Amino acid sequence: MTASIYLTSAEGRTGKSAVALGVLDALLLDAPRVGVFRPLIRSAEQRDRVLELLRARATADAPYEACVGVTYEEAHADPDGAMTRIVAQYHALRARCDAVVVVGSDFTDVAAPTELSYNARIAANLDAPVMLVLSGRAGGEPEMLGQLPARTPHQIAQIAELGAAELRAEHATVVAVLVNRADPSRAEEIETEVSKVAAGKISGDAPVWVLPEELLLVAPPVSAVVEAVEGELVRGSVELLAREVRGVVVAGMSMEHVLPRLIEGSVVVIAADRAETLLAVTMAHEAPTFPTIGAVVLNGDFALPADVGRLLDGVSSTLPVVRTRFGTFETAQRITQARGLLTEESPAKFDTALALFEQHVDTALLRERLRLHRGGIRTPVMFAYELFERAAETNAHIVLPEGDDDRILRAASTLLARGTARLTILGDEAAVRKRGGELGLAIDAAEVVDPQTSSLREGFADEYARLRAHKGVTLEQARDTMADGSYFGTMMVQLGYADGMVSGAANTTAHTIRPALEFVKTKPGVSVVSSVFFMALADRVLVYGDCAVNPDPTAAQLADIAISSAETAAQFGVEPRIAMLSYSTGDSGSGADVDKVREATAIARAARPDLPIEGPIQYDAASDPATGASKMPGSQVAGRATVFIFPDLNTGNNTYKAVQRSAGAVAVGPVLQGLNKPVNDLSRGATVEDILNTVAITAVQAGRSASDGAPARESRE
Repeated sequence: MTASIYLTSAEGRTGKSAVALGVLDALLLDAPRVGVFRPLIRSAEQRDRVLELLRARATADAPYEACVGVTYEEAHADPDGAMTRIVAQYHALRARCDAVVVVGSDFTDVAAPTELSYNARIAANLDAPVMLVLSGRAGGEPEMLGQLPARTPHQIAQIAELGAAELRAEHATVVAVLVNRADPSRAEEIETEVSKVAAGKISGDAPVWVLPEELLLVAPPVSAVVEAVEGELVRGSVELLAREVRGVVVAGMSMEHVLPRLIEGSVVVIAADRAETLLAVTMAHEAPTFPTIGAVVLNGDFALPADVGRLLDGVSSTLPVVRTRFGTFETAQRITQARGLLTEESPAKFDTALALFEQHVDTALLRERLRLHRGGIRTPVMFAYELFERAAETNAHIVLPEGDDDRILRAASTLLARGTARLTILGDEAAVRKRGGELGLAIDAAEVVDPQTSSLREGFADEYARLRAHKGVTLEQARDTMADGSYFGTMMVQLGYADGMVSGAANTTAHTIRPALEFVKTKPGVSVVSSVFFMALADRVLVYGDCAVNPDPTAAQLADIAISSAETAAQFGVEPRIAMLSYSTGDSGSGADVDKVREATAIARAARPDLPIEGPIQYDAASDPATGASKMPGSQVAGRATVFIFPDLNTGNNTYKAVQRSAGAVAVGPVLQGLNKPVNDLSRGATVEDILNTVAITAVQAGRSASDGAPARESRE
């Protein structure tokens, strides 16, 4: 049975698209194929922005045309005919989905008192329970950068009562009420007042959730400011136009009075003939002792003096400088009224919207009320969702040594917003903070430590010299070594200042792993460090090992790899059924390679008789039920294997890449295993998503390690 939910509201600007994003993300845990449907769109010629935004994250394979009902014009011209078409379109989409998020109309700026009623009629005809979304903000023009006046709890309750009446009149079923953009200081009062309405006018068991106003979600990007002032970018980085604007500073006074008024992420409006103020603001932006500015808007028809332009060229600032023809008042007014929309170009908004929803909405209760059931399927999205949930539960502290890499900073912002892990970033603090600010990232909660100047370096050097004394390492050599980010970060893990480390976006695998091999060492009873990839197929997750570390393991090492891989699989919710792969199955073949696998299987079985292990076995017999039943009838593993152990690196590496490319599998890894404490490697071509996954995996591994020993110490910086 396909679950569905209809999001509607009694007015515009409720932030319904951000709520829909959170709902969709919550449903992905249990529903393999989640679709999105828009019963009403503005135009048949122009694609709907909200639908495209949500389709990018939906998992149902449905084209845009299958996800829309009718246009506003069609609905107004023939309401009954439009309803018939909406229902038909919805049911056609529903047939290819396990869950559908239906997002009602947006409302125009013109009052439309019947619009909620029509949405209620649609919901009733689709038999889709409704989440009523209320706004904690009053209508009208923004007071400042998308910010609207806050409503009182009583006012919001009144709107809830009116909305409930219209929904009830059209026989729509309300499954939950959500107040978005609420005054954070009155969130409890709002929940209490709206809950009274829900209990009396809707349903006694309909939950009420309150999401506080988050200014980042309504803040316009610099690009929207450029558009609002009809401006032109004359200097600075185009990349930084995506940064959200946090405030407006009108620099109408002399330079010494402007500087103390600068605000982090603000747009500074400067008259184009005040070159000295422009230079001062630019220098302040570059200085670590001042806030990082979002942009400068030069207003008025004055040309910038050539010498001033030459001086700015010498500074090489990335600060966007925009020119507009308007006067100071109109420029400031236009900036104030610029709107910040949720778009794919704003990952910080995405992260914040999802984090707010997860923090304030009981997603388990929501899924229960929609009666969602997984049915044994585990898609890549489900695996990722579970992974990040497990990581957040551990509250692990992860160190990221490559603080000069934008990908690391972008990933850090997302990880902190999601609450995935506590982070320490290594690098020059001023440079890291400044770059994070320029990119519009929220990394304030991360600790930034410079190995070159850290007070921990001397103690780390002492420990490294002690551990490597048998190799002739002197204290002076140890001090030099601890200036290196990989060594410093690994020593943080070794001494308990962090729970795990992720590196390799800029460093080689050898540079990342070498410190761990030198002094973190392997777990007791483990002879070799190895790796696995989680291969997320369309409906299940498999574990492949070893595909990244050991070129030609011995039989004993292969047995170790199998046992470590089984433990890793179980740690991440994959029931281990181990296939020791070879080019022959059972006793059908012979030769040195087969004999090695046969011996490894025997060693692994003797060490862990509780694990289902089969080998030697061919890949088809291990993965395909019919082939497995034919070649190895009665086997617990044949045809049902979840952990695939390759006889050598050549076979493993090529196979995982072949499956990744040919079957469209999502490969997550490599995940290092066998170390006393978790250290994981990234490829130098790693995407931000790769970094997110690897940090989450490391956090889960760290949680397991912490449960076996003492918790990590906080940094003493």
